[in-house]
Amino acid sequence: MSRSRATLALALGAALTAPLALTAPLALAAPAAASGPYSVTALRFTVQAGGRTCTVDADLYRPGGVDSSRPAPAVLATNGFGGSKSDGSTDAIGKAFAERGYVSLIYSGLGFGKSGCLISLDDPAIDGRAASRLIDFLGGKRAADDGTRADFVTLDSAGDPRVGMVGGSYGGAIQLATAAVDHRVDALVPLITWNDLVYSLDPNNTAGTVPGAFKWQWANGFYLMGESQPLTVPNLDPSRINSLACLHFVAKACDTVRTLNSGSFPADATAELLAYARSVSPVSYLSRVEAPTLLVQGQADSLFNLNEATATYKTLKDRGTTTKMIWQSWGHSGGITDPAAGELDLAQGNLETSYVGKRILAWFDRYLRGRQDVDTGPAFAYYRDWITGPDSAYATAGRLPALTEKLYLSGDGKLVDNRKKVARGSRTYRNGPVSTSHSESSLTGVIGLPDPAPYDMDGTFLGWTSEPLARTTDVVGAPRATLQVVSPTAERTQNSGDAADKLVLFAKLYDIAPDGTRTLVHRLVAPVRVPDVTKGFTVTLPGIVHRYDKGHRLRFVIAASDDAYYGNRGIKPVTVVSAPGDTGVLELPVLGG
Repeated sequence: MSRSRATLALALGAALTAPLALTAPLALAAPAAASGPYSVTALRFTVQAGGRTCTVDADLYRPGGVDSSRPAPAVLATNGFGGSKSDGSTDAIGKAFAERGYVSLIYSGLGFGKSGCLISLDDPAIDGRAASRLIDFLGGKRAADDGTRADFVTLDSAGDPRVGMVGGSYGGAIQLATAAVDHRVDALVPLITWNDLVYSLDPNNTAGTVPGAFKWQWANGFYLMGESQPLTVPNLDPSRINSLACLHFVAKACDTVRTLNSGSFPADATAELLAYARSVSPVSYLSRVEAPTLLVQGQADSLFNLNEATATYKTLKDRGTTTKMIWQSWGHSGGITDPAAGELDLAQGNLETSYVGKRILAWFDRYLRGRQDVDTGPAFAYYRDWITGPDSAYATAGRLPALTEKLYLSGDGKLVDNRKKVARGSRTYRNGPVSTSHSESSLTGVIGLPDPAPYDMDGTFLGWTSEPLARTTDVVGAPRATLQVVSPTAERTQNSGDAADKLVLFAKLYDIAPDGTRTLVHRLVAPVRVPDVTKGFTVTLPGIVHRYDKGHRLRFVIAASDDAYYGNRGIKPVTVVSAPGDTGVLELPVLGG
């Protein structure tokens, strides 16, 4: 499950002050190829979680030749939201690492598959504690329900197994939740997961505590997936039943979704529910995570965009936790079932031949097998879809690119490179009673259905377009816009006590080809609920990796609505005024800028 929150931090601290340097793809030492046999044993564990007693359904993958005299380090993993230990991506982890000599314990997360308990959104106090009980088993401190013991896992000390975790989305956040409550975890590899569920599901891409724009398609899709389990899972464990009002989630999760769906945000109730969403998010407990962490986030991801991983990366770096970050191509919005050539695909077992796979193996070689000579790669790496050939698609850097170039919003609709070129003028748009802009149908990337091209209806947006680019321009990171708008209607309603009466707008950046073809990079937009329309505000757009070819133009747009989100309550016309000394500014993280 998962997506957006804190402002992308592009200027990092002293640990990353080395100059930005793109290098050739990392030459990692080739780990041993997958070839080893293994056995699989189904196990069950009784745990206490969230005040309930329930069982965890797991499979233990034991490599051939591993025993008490020849122990091996362990890998612990669980499913993404709605999955189980038996789905293709989760059991592939067990097989892949068992073939490479790791003891693998793969389990169905609480509330999924044949595991009991309620869905509690990877709460460290519930899901994290349950995973910690499985680490007790790997460390020899407890047996499975049938008496099986694991006396063949490498130990750092009595009861402390050498164990890493890997997995994506819901199976990514659980790693951070577990490491926050159990410091026996030695290494983490969270893929395409969230930092703050408030930003993920109700994003507001400007500073402050005002609720954002509800991402109703993603949120309700996952909510219905969880609540519909009696129809999809036979003989459901009774410990997974909550109440008729909230069948399978913990009550606060249901309350939060209902409040967001109501479209009303009274201050006290909203603050309490959003505080709950943040409490089960890594943003609230990363200060307790000590395990070396390799973050892998997807560029094609409107659920958990690149800003999520960047926020986690910055926080872990600031607290001194060893961490590195990769921006791969695929995410929740595309490429999961059909990755680009050379990208990680566990179903195909390409750990040794994909860039991300080699980085994961090196991470575990270093922190689980104790091979201090292993190069775990650069601080930051990112996939470039304009490079032909999977062996060179990744560029690497010692730090994140900074915001280097500024463009100014001119009153005549142009995007200019100098304040002196800004024309005086004003333009106005207004929202309609229904959504008039389309970025995506959120779940199509997951289920593989076609999605109409993005559009904005005339009169309901404003756009500023640059001159054709004189050179190829590579943007890597999160663009940022500083804006000031005029909306007398919003000014009259914004202090009603209900944040739903504040102005909502959507910022985005198009690539316009010479023939007029428009590309909204990965269909990403930045929803904003403006805290106070009488003051300026800054918008951090989702991070991207995109090449704007020579001759193409950039178009910055603010739109009144987007059909993937809840928007304005009531009609609120918006005017943007420009003058050379006072206008909006768009900043871009341009390589070589």
